[in-house]
Amino acid sequence: MKRFLLAAIASLGLASPATAFWEYGHQTVAQIAYSNVTPKTKAAIRKLLAQQALLDTPECPAGTIEQASVWADCIKPLKTTDGKSRFGFAYTWHFQDADVCAPFDLTPACKDGNCVSAQIERDVKLLRDRATSPKDRVQALAFLIHFVGDLHQPLHAGDRNDKGGNDVKADYGIYGPARFNLHSIWDGPLAERAISTPPSLVRRYPAAERAKIGAGTVTDWSRESWEAAHTAYAAALGGDACGAVPARVKMD
Repeated sequence: MKRFLLAAIASLGLASPATAFWEYGHQTVAQIAYSNVTPKTKAAIRKLLAQQALLDTPECPAGTIEQASVWADCIKPLKTTDGKSRFGFAYTWHFQDADVCAPFDLTPACKDGNCVSAQIERDVKLLRDRATSPKDRVQALAFLIHFVGDLHQPLHAGDRNDKGGNDVKADYGIYGPARFNLHSIWDGPLAERAISTPPSLVRRYPAAERAKIGAGTVTDWSRESWEAAHTAYAAALGGDACGAVPARVKMD
């Protein structure tokens, strides 16, 4: 199981921070992972996801790695019979808004473990623990697949106290619907352009490249994505990541 987890984590880390993160992005990250693990690991993933019924979320299937990659987003609006959020406890697990205008520090962004990097580590521990119930094991894998994708979206890893760029209104080229903001552009158009630009990201990578890209800790990945977030703000704000924010940012 330990070998399976390490292989899965390393492969999920293959996607570059620019490769994120609406459904298409998350599914692509998952496909990259699946393409780069051993047959034994693939079998272990399939065996776990075959128990998706334990999650009791028929509206949000997780029977394949692609479905599991978006499960954590799909479940957000689900309610209990008395109208309460079933998964509201997990809302803050998708991001960690570390200040890009201060030295790298996850502590303020990760209170009580309620952030994406801490939850990745928690899910790994749950999957390693033989005492974990089958339901919790399936849920941990689905969360893990999604959260590794989230962590590699820069605006899930750093911001300027603006909800991960959601408060920064933005246009993308000539396309500028009112709902667009810096975060949604990184979630959507920029990611889709990166994914669709040759060479294909979904492929079997050479062993040396897998080892290099998959190396490091969750904290290392967090720092890398936080640095990418700083770069993203600088690109959007004319070179100064911590400069004044206009009423509407123009991006190409």
